[in-house]
Amino acid sequence: MVEEPKRTIAYFCPECRQAVVVEKTVFSLAAGPGHIPCPCGKSALRTELLGDRVKLTVPCLFCGREHTVTCSTHAFLHEPALAFSCAASGLDCCYVGEEGPVFAAVRRLEEAVDKLEAAAGAEGTFLDDIIMHEILSELKDIAQRGGISCACGSREWRLQVNFSSVDLICAQCGSALRIPAATADDLEDLCCKSTLLIKGRRD
Repeated sequence: MVEEPKRTIAYFCPECRQAVVVEKTVFSLAAGPGHIPCPCGKSALRTELLGDRVKLTVPCLFCGREHTVTCSTHAFLHEPALAFSCAASGLDCCYVGEEGPVFAAVRRLEEAVDKLEAAAGAEGTFLDDIIMHEILSELKDIAQRGGISCACGSREWRLQVNFSSVDLICAQCGSALRIPAATADDLEDLCCKSTLLIKGRRD
């Protein structure tokens, strides 16, 4: 008997501040609108397949609002890991994908949440000033080697520095690549890369 493909979905409840991680079969996700409640009963993530697109309504721990995000159905059902972010904080608010990558991403976000709570009330420009400065230094080194480009063919880009991440934005097509800049793991990941590709729109 062939095991039915499954997807792991995770978000952080803004009420009880705990991670909600649920495994769903691809069949159940495709069958109709989904409802993934937190055990505390005070929040729920909703999914809806709309043909070739998927719409998610995600409660956000960081801004306290719900985010409505969309992605392709193929990516939602087959990508190893997808991350959706809160525009206000730059931090991820939802993950979808295979069990291993999603649990790893949740652990990293938990570390960032702990750091955010520890820093509450402290004066700081970024979630972790040291990590951010190291990330920017690494990006500068990669850029000096000509290692940043866009899938659309452009090598021109601009930098947007957020509270806990950095966006590389293609000057030609406007696509963006988000570089997390919250934890030591984020820095270690970037240090392993010699090139960065913005997944732009190919003509």
